[in-house]
Amino acid sequence: MSNPSENAAPQENGAPENTANSGRKSSSQRNRRGRGNKASGGAPWSVAQFEVPEEAGKTRFHDLDLDERLMHGIADAGFKYCSPIQAASLPHTLRGNDVIGKAQTGTGKTAAFLITIFNDLLANPIEEERYAGEPRALIIAPTRELVVQIGDDARQLGKHCGLNVVTLIGGMDYQKQLDRLASDLVDIVVATPGRLLDFENRRDIYLDQVELLVIDEADRMLDMGFIPQVKRIVRSTPKKTHRQTLLFSATFTEDIIRLTEQWTLDPVRVEIEPESVATDTVDQKVYLVESQDKFKVLRNIVQQKDAKSVIVFANRRDETRRLFERLCKSGIKCGILSGEIPQNKRSRTLQQFKDGEIACLVATDVAGRGIHVDGVSHVVNYTLPEEPEDYVHRIGRTGRAGATGTSISFACEDDAFLLPAIEAELGMKLNCEQPPEELLG
Repeated sequence: MSNPSENAAPQENGAPENTANSGRKSSSQRNRRGRGNKASGGAPWSVAQFEVPEEAGKTRFHDLDLDERLMHGIADAGFKYCSPIQAASLPHTLRGNDVIGKAQTGTGKTAAFLITIFNDLLANPIEEERYAGEPRALIIAPTRELVVQIGDDARQLGKHCGLNVVTLIGGMDYQKQLDRLASDLVDIVVATPGRLLDFENRRDIYLDQVELLVIDEADRMLDMGFIPQVKRIVRSTPKKTHRQTLLFSATFTEDIIRLTEQWTLDPVRVEIEPESVATDTVDQKVYLVESQDKFKVLRNIVQQKDAKSVIVFANRRDETRRLFERLCKSGIKCGILSGEIPQNKRSRTLQQFKDGEIACLVATDVAGRGIHVDGVSHVVNYTLPEEPEDYVHRIGRTGRAGATGTSISFACEDDAFLLPAIEAELGMKLNCEQPPEELLG
């Protein structure tokens, strides 16, 4: 956790003079307040081909007056009705308002801010000359996996929009990312803070033309010590009166609230409680198991017929490595996602898991934030998380997209004391039980 005093920076006054921009001609920055939302279709596809009946209590994407090219991508993705966070935030964000949203992963918040970005950029094309390395929208996320996932979602939703999306992450070849950034005018950049600053420090990217800024998983940024870097990035963008800012966080601590006051202008606050996400579609079990029996129970769970796709969470990198090696020795084909694994290998492993080539992943919380895979049947908490919010994030990997899933947590003499805080976070009591006999054999 970063020092709270670091988060008490003075009120943001917009981008100071940036020596990285010297000698570079800039197009004029428009004030974004009061911009319109006109659709500008023209594609042969028609929204009339995408029929979604009105339903009481639900908001259709049809009801939001979105650009037809964006609606085409929404239709291809199979989205019909807004999720709660989308229904609560989109009417405000589409009008240009700043929004701070409290929502867990798996609630549809990514699509909410991507739809806002695409619709705004399509409705307000830039007529004057533009230059390489000048994104119109910037999305910052704390982990490489999450950046990659947001980039993939953006390309899916925006595939008919003609806008260029570039992802910038550490652990991957800088020159290849630079080539993608410089090959065409870039509209949307999705990046981790450190790699983004690398590009800015080398004058390969300029943030003074950013019209929409998204800060995703702000609480995780704070936990990982990224806030000083994020502050530098925000100061490189236009004043908050000249950009739209969307900030999402799983929790609203005092530090997060203080940051939102610095970075946003008269924001609309939207809160989606975790109970609606964590408990409706996930069968949560807690097994009371001794430390020496944990691996045996895990191995038997993974080998069950209904365990078609399993993610196993542990708290530390060395623990995930040990579990991965023991599962492999037991003849179980699995992968590992942790900070010590090179990014290109992590990307391949995650793709293998999505494609069903491996049925088991062992992951840490940081790596697990980027796992957005439909059809995960089981999540196993080999060790209980030390932060209650991480429990909700972990079990949110299953029970997605309307499916049901199973969460199994091991509670032993070393970590059972963490259960009350998790129950307080969930707002419910977790039933603890002995593992079934077949899992102890």
